[in-house]
Amino acid sequence: MELSRSETSGDDAVLRSGGLDPNAVRAVVVVPTFRRPAMLADTLASLAGQRDAPSIAVVIVENDAAGREGLAVARRWLAAGALPGIAFVETAQGNVHAINAGFAMALATFPAAEHILMMDDDEVASPGWLAQMVEAAEREDADVVGGPVVPCFRDEAPAVLARHPVFWPSHDQTGPVPMIYGTGNCLLRRRVFERLGHRPLDPRFNFLGGGDMDFFTRCRRAGLRSFWVQEALITETVPAERARIAWVLRRGMRIGSINRAVDLKHATGAAGRAKIVAKDVAIVPLAILRAVLALARTRNLVVAAHPLAVSAGRIAAWAGVEQQPYRAGNVS
Repeated sequence: MELSRSETSGDDAVLRSGGLDPNAVRAVVVVPTFRRPAMLADTLASLAGQRDAPSIAVVIVENDAAGREGLAVARRWLAAGALPGIAFVETAQGNVHAINAGFAMALATFPAAEHILMMDDDEVASPGWLAQMVEAAEREDADVVGGPVVPCFRDEAPAVLARHPVFWPSHDQTGPVPMIYGTGNCLLRRRVFERLGHRPLDPRFNFLGGGDMDFFTRCRRAGLRSFWVQEALITETVPAERARIAWVLRRGMRIGSINRAVDLKHATGAAGRAKIVAKDVAIVPLAILRAVLALARTRNLVVAAHPLAVSAGRIAAWAGVEQQPYRAGNVS
C-alpha cells in the first residue's frame, strides 16, 4: 500500500495510508511521539492487533521537527497497510501542543468519528482495549472514559519502587468516577470537544505537564460524565532512568507543582485565592502526617516520602520554581 501526501501549513505534509476513507472511521486513536521510535513501533503494533474493534484510524503526531524518527516509524506502518490513518509533524514543541494538534487533526480529518482516544508513545494496549473503551462509552453514555496504565519495568525495579504510587493508576474498579487524571489511556466523545474546544489543553502547562489534569478538571466542572474501565488495560514501559529514587522524588515534586498550578488557574475571587494560601500553609504538616501513615502501612521509606515530595513541589511552585520536563533536552 502506498502513502498519499497532502500539504499542510509550511513545508510539512500529512502522510495518509492509501485508500483511507475518512467517513468510514468511527474511532480515532491519537498518538503523540517525541524521540521514542522503538517504543512507538510497539505502540502501533498493539493498535494493529486490536480485537473486535470498530472501524478505527490512528493519528500520529511527530513532535521532533528536526529528527523525525517517529515519523519514519509511522511511515512504515501506514505504508504497509497494517494501520489506517495519518501522520504529521507538529513543529511547536511541547506536550500540550502535540496533543492539541492531534485532537484537532482527528476531529477535522474524520468527521464521522464519535470517539477520540489517546495513548502515549511508550505504551502498549491490550488486545481488547479499544473495543472495551468504546463499548463502555456507549453503554454508559459517558463523555470521558479512562482506563489503567500499569508499569512494565524495562529492567527489574528496586523493590522499594515497584509499588510506588507515581507508577500506578488513580482508580482500580470499573464504574463512574468524578474525573480521570491523564490522557495516557482515555476516550473522549466528540461532544466533549464541542463543549471545550478542538484544542482543549492549556498551553501554560506545555513544559511543566499537567495539561491533562487541568483539562479533566474542566470536564468535571462542566458537568461531563466520567467512567473508568479497569479491564481496558494499557502497559507503560518504564526505562531504567525512571526506576530510580531520585526520578520518583522529582516526579512527586512535579505533581505538587501541577496541583498548585491547576488550583491557581481555577481560583475565583478573594475566596479562591484564600483557599490556595490555606492549602499552601497546610501542605507541610499534612504531608508529614500522610508520610507517617504511609510508612506505618507500607514500611517503605520511598513510598512514605511521596507526600513530602508533593508538598515540596507545591512550596517550590509558590516560590516560583517549577520543573519543565517536557522541554526539548529534558524529556526522559
